[in-house]
Amino acid sequence: MADTMKNDDRLCAEFAEHYMEKLFYFCLKKTGKSSEAEDLVQDIALNILTALQKGTVPVHFSAWVWQIARNRYAAWAAAKHRRAESVTGYDIGDCEIEDMRESPADTIVRREELALLRRELAFIRREYRDIVVAYYIHNRSMRHIAEHLSLSLDTVKKRLQRARTILKEGMNMAREFGTRSYNPEEITFTNSCSSFGDKGQPWSILSHALYKNIFLEAYGNPSTAEALSLELGVALPYMEDELAYLTRETFLLNHGDKYETAFPIISRDAQEKIWAYNREIVPKATRLLEQLVDDFSSACAAHNLTYYGTYQSYEDAKWTLLMCTFDRLMADVRVDEQHKYTQRPDHGNWDIVGYQNANIPQIPHVGQHGCLDGSMGGETVYFQQYKFARDGIAKQTPPLLSYAEALTLKHVAEGNYSACESVLLDRLQNYGYIQKIGDGYAPTIIVFADKEEQYWAAFSDTEKSQIKQSADEIRELLSAANAYARRVTSEELPPLFQNDERMCRFACANSKMGREVILEHALEDGWLLRSDKTIRVIGAYLYL
Repeated sequence: MADTMKNDDRLCAEFAEHYMEKLFYFCLKKTGKSSEAEDLVQDIALNILTALQKGTVPVHFSAWVWQIARNRYAAWAAAKHRRAESVTGYDIGDCEIEDMRESPADTIVRREELALLRRELAFIRREYRDIVVAYYIHNRSMRHIAEHLSLSLDTVKKRLQRARTILKEGMNMAREFGTRSYNPEEITFTNSCSSFGDKGQPWSILSHALYKNIFLEAYGNPSTAEALSLELGVALPYMEDELAYLTRETFLLNHGDKYETAFPIISRDAQEKIWAYNREIVPKATRLLEQLVDDFSSACAAHNLTYYGTYQSYEDAKWTLLMCTFDRLMADVRVDEQHKYTQRPDHGNWDIVGYQNANIPQIPHVGQHGCLDGSMGGETVYFQQYKFARDGIAKQTPPLLSYAEALTLKHVAEGNYSACESVLLDRLQNYGYIQKIGDGYAPTIIVFADKEEQYWAAFSDTEKSQIKQSADEIRELLSAANAYARRVTSEELPPLFQNDERMCRFACANSKMGREVILEHALEDGWLLRSDKTIRVIGAYLYL
């Protein structure tokens, strides 16, 4: 109640300070006499102040004041007209000569109306807007507009009439922008691809705050350009242009006059449920993974086998070995078939998943990058690197290697560096993937040899049993976690993706337990160590 009283007092004070003098000149111009102007302005002020004291809160205060002023003047003029008729029998209006010059008060009223008109033009569809602007602002004839827009004259007339109705309705209503207009929401993404677009898609587009909130608003909620314009507080001409661009780039789907986000977004609620479930099993799963890596490495060492090469210390190698072991066991329990990426503009083959901001710890992501496919049917190169988005590790090496660079790296690992181009050797040495040793070169990364059957045959029954038991326990944990994540995620997907088996699988695959939670726990319990001496190419490996 106190807040209402304060609001009434504020509006009354604003009216008295800013409008009384203007209203007097408005009334003087209309009546022509100071005494009548004073009576009329008192009548107008009484109506305004009474309404405010009763709790009226105008959306557009100035327009509201002038509307009351015009209404009270009309009532005053009608009463004066009736009085004159009763005395003389003549219509006094027939004798009046209207001063057609616009007074300062009229200018203010017109300015308020024009402001509302401009506001409404920002939220009317292009097919109407172009005609209104041409007719009222550029003073074009209907015939000229019809010729310019390649429309019939009848169509222009009908659209102009419809536009007038829409504009009038809009000017009389209170426009309310959505919360995204002043409080944009953040969203993160993961990307899987065989090739990015030539213009850096999708990442060149995903960083824009406006686009992120268009995606969120239109996700599972097909929306018109007008609705998105209001929700995000962006004028319709600009919104229409952005929607057309995002549709061309395949981030949105166009259903007639509505737009819908074309990729899955994992909801806040689903992420929080999955995190709560995973939090209970991650410590046990991580301990088992650490034990499995240690047991396998110890068994290899006991039999003089160097399964990850000789170029890194075990402490550095453990980062890669832990992630590789997790990925392999996760692949064992996956029920999804290999995902086929969507073909995109500019030679892109990629898919993305978005994630709403959720009340869960923000753990630095662990991605996996490799080399660009430029083999053209030539020699296969299997190079990969886990990209650890913590402490600037990921930025110490290139996002991807070219095929020529990766092939050179493979030749160095095979000892065939003499035929390699010096410029490629220098580049790899600069990246840190190889080092100069005497007159030759050697890798600095993990190099796996495909000799798993040989290793397994060398192990004792006890070693095999221990390794197998740990692996089976991990698979059981990961299988249960995957099943839970799939169920929670699929239940919250909109129909567009629930009815698309391929994208439903892709969304579920990207909501499962990630590498980062395992890495985080391994760092917390001290099994992995991070120091200034950790090599910068950590996480990189090559299969021969």
